[in-house]
Amino acid sequence: MIKSQHQYTILAPNIFGFKGGIQTYTTFFLQGLQLIDSQAKYQVLLKYDKSCPENHQFLPQTEFHCFGRFSRWLQSCFMTLKMLHLALQNPSLIFICSHVNYSGICYYLKRLFKVRYWVIAHGLEVWDLKSIQLQKALYDADKIIAVSNYTRDRLIQEQNLNSKQVIVLPNTFEPTQFKIASKPEYLLERYHLTAQQPIILSVTRLGKSARYKGYDQILQALVLIRQFFPNIHYILVGKGDDTPRIKALIRQLGLEDNVTLTGFVSDQELCDHYNLCDLFALPSQGEGFGIVYLEALACGKPVLAGNQDGAVDPLLGGELGCLVEPTDIEAIALNLLQILQGIYPNPILYKPQQLRKNTIKQFGIEQFQSKLRKLIDIYPACGVKPISK
Repeated sequence: MIKSQHQYTILAPNIFGFKGGIQTYTTFFLQGLQLIDSQAKYQVLLKYDKSCPENHQFLPQTEFHCFGRFSRWLQSCFMTLKMLHLALQNPSLIFICSHVNYSGICYYLKRLFKVRYWVIAHGLEVWDLKSIQLQKALYDADKIIAVSNYTRDRLIQEQNLNSKQVIVLPNTFEPTQFKIASKPEYLLERYHLTAQQPIILSVTRLGKSARYKGYDQILQALVLIRQFFPNIHYILVGKGDDTPRIKALIRQLGLEDNVTLTGFVSDQELCDHYNLCDLFALPSQGEGFGIVYLEALACGKPVLAGNQDGAVDPLLGGELGCLVEPTDIEAIALNLLQILQGIYPNPILYKPQQLRKNTIKQFGIEQFQSKLRKLIDIYPACGVKPISK
């Protein structure tokens, strides 16, 4: 491999202090870049992280700039100044915005110094975009990377973008962290359940702004499901400021004996929670993609998702799971019942090893890195020849 002339400058909210969909994708994206181009220089600007841990998993030439120890206003100021400094130092660099909000500054830097920038588009943050400034920034971006076909198609339609400008690089996951196993005894004991008990699982953020995730609909569907499975249990993993309202809804529906709110679950226990359930359900109306669907599928679990957002992508349009109208309580209940009764018409839902194999084939980390390599070769970051292999 020749010595790389590339300089990658990634702009992100954070990757160390909080783990969400954007943070996870950014981490995989940076790791993938570094596997492809290990000689390049990497600058990573993190608005909300206060510091970078010494034992991070990135290359030693990765320079982190963390602004989280300042006030929100100063975070924006210092990050903008750093971007300006980098653009002055090397006008041939490319900024990679992990969130559309960072593209507004890049728009002006491109006009002033002819730097280039890419924007990673996840979901809600780019749907129905009202900001004129961000609309201009998307239109002027050298490349937009959408995490799902749904987001790509919606962006092209809503923002009147050139279809060649928007490419899809789907979310990924690490297959070695999510494997098929029997129901963990320690979790059965913790939640006072039996191995024979039917269990539905959701893993999501429980924020007031995240009610679109669909846990309300599952709770309401549970009232109907309980008529056929009196001992049905729903485990809702996650934390957030919507928890008090959810607890009140559980009491209102009389589901106190059928629902467990776990709160935060560590990465070390997450795979065990997937293996605890009989099916994973998250009939969201606002998923840009949904890494949790991949994690559940990798554990061999049947998955139910909404049919109106990016969740269509990880389920391959219904090939790997059940897609349902996310506001139709009866339809959600009926499909959950069919899956639990073993009569859902798609037989792959009952073939755990096949679910896992197909998911890894489509969305595993190696597939992600292969697609990213093609992207970098076609659109080299600094206008130099594609990376030698």
